[in-house]
Amino acid sequence: MTETVQCWLVERDYWDKNLVTLVYATPDGERAQTSQRSTTMLRQQPPTAATEVPVEDLEPVEDSDDRERYAREVERVREQFAPDDKI
Repeated sequence: MTETVQCWLVERDYWDKNLVTLVYATPDGERAQTSQRSTTMLRQQPPTAATEVPVEDLEPVEDSDDRERYAREVERVREQFAPDDKI
């Protein structure tokens, strides 16, 4: 069985060519998963406030400012949304 960690949506960046980058981070901001999705895909399946991410899919967050920002954003999102809420 694959070990997972609950991660929270901390960043959403819009790019040209209808791509959106989503970043889900661990509550401490130390590790994150980044993925790109099309805007069409996001309209059909909006991102949730949190998701279970396999541990092996998480990357360390190198920048200390990003780690702190991610941890603050996780706290904010957790206060306002349930994990399965579409945001």
